[in-house]
Amino acid sequence: MRNHKVLLNKNLLAAAAMAIAAGAATAGGPVAADRSAPAPKVSQMILKFRADAVDMAALRAAARAQGVSLSKLRDMAMDAQVHRLDKALSMTQARRLAAALSRVAGVDFAEPDQMLQADFTPNDPLYSSPGQWHYFEATGGIRAPEAWDTQNGAGAVVAVLDTGYRPHADLVANIIAGYDMISDLSVANDGNGRDADASDPGDWTATRTSSWHGTHVAGTVAAVTNNGVGVAGVAFGAKVMPVRVLGTGGGFTSDIADGIVWASGGNVPGVPNTTTPAQVINMSLGGSGACSNALKNAINGAVGRGTVVVASAGNSGINAKNQNPANCPNTITVAATGRNGGRASYSNFGKVVELAAPGGSGSNYVWSTLNNGTTVPTTDAYAGYQGTSMAAPHVAAVAALMMAKSPAMTPAQVTSTLRSTARAFPAPCGKCGSGIVDAAAALAATP
Repeated sequence: MRNHKVLLNKNLLAAAAMAIAAGAATAGGPVAADRSAPAPKVSQMILKFRADAVDMAALRAAARAQGVSLSKLRDMAMDAQVHRLDKALSMTQARRLAAALSRVAGVDFAEPDQMLQADFTPNDPLYSSPGQWHYFEATGGIRAPEAWDTQNGAGAVVAVLDTGYRPHADLVANIIAGYDMISDLSVANDGNGRDADASDPGDWTATRTSSWHGTHVAGTVAAVTNNGVGVAGVAFGAKVMPVRVLGTGGGFTSDIADGIVWASGGNVPGVPNTTTPAQVINMSLGGSGACSNALKNAINGAVGRGTVVVASAGNSGINAKNQNPANCPNTITVAATGRNGGRASYSNFGKVVELAAPGGSGSNYVWSTLNNGTTVPTTDAYAGYQGTSMAAPHVAAVAALMMAKSPAMTPAQVTSTLRSTARAFPAPCGKCGSGIVDAAAALAATP
């Protein structure tokens, strides 16, 4: 199933920062993480050993009993390791293998190194939007203009763990040094492994065009604002740290976990530490299943270092308890609402959801920065997308506004304030958390 976006060339936009001119519709985007997606294959495992020596012979024997062999690929953060399988397994087979390996003496945990994908929603309206309603409209917006009267996010850093970024003219001034965490060359699509270049080379495949997903998410967080062109960002005074963890086909859990650790100021083997740890991490990505131990440990470590972690709830229209990392502890999980303030039909829901934010539905999109390239990057563009991927950065950016005002706030305090100040849903949104994020109210309640 394909996703669709509405795409506008930069030169067609009106002068006002939030005014969007009508434009042509173009199909594209990555495969949605939904029930119609192909069954994932697993080619890697994440292993963590306890302090006591593990019996490697027993470990190899347990793997052989499941019809595979293991070879160590690399060390991870948090003292875990990535091991390559000699053949790809179904998720069911991989979980069976993980269970067998976990029973070996000295193994703390074993789990599939799952590929996660960017969270879009499958729908196909091909016409233009009237503007960034998701910021300012009384029904479905987040009350950003009222928040901007007192705060723009200056001093805060938001790490966007995604496909990387394009140096869009309406965004690049707010980009700071990030990192490319993708270690597998077939996923990286840039000819090399991990390095300091977090730019997005494109994530196209034989069946779909490049999404430029990270650039769209980053624009919602901190597109350059009040410059007379393009779109506005929610925390336009903040800086975006791009951490590239998604490439062709998605991204490995191990790379995403290391990205969380690195972005929050932790240590990752073989990667120089960041000098600008993020106050907020946004993850507009996900896959099915329980919270990965590697992600749980990475998120807990990030929160322990004072970083707020925001994740999209997913776009399968199911309970988010089955969406990873939305179901991980210490994560602010965000559902998506439409222009009427009710739950978007695609949005996941459930007890793990803290609150909701605009993600678009029907003919109404969330507008942000993009690129015109269908495979490799070409010229700057603007596009309307829909999904919980678009909802999450609204919340991450509001968290950045709060942290800019009160840097000593803890992640728990930020979460509590966001939930307690969210405004009531004007339309049905069952199990969507405490309400729609309210930027003005959250800032007013921030010490």
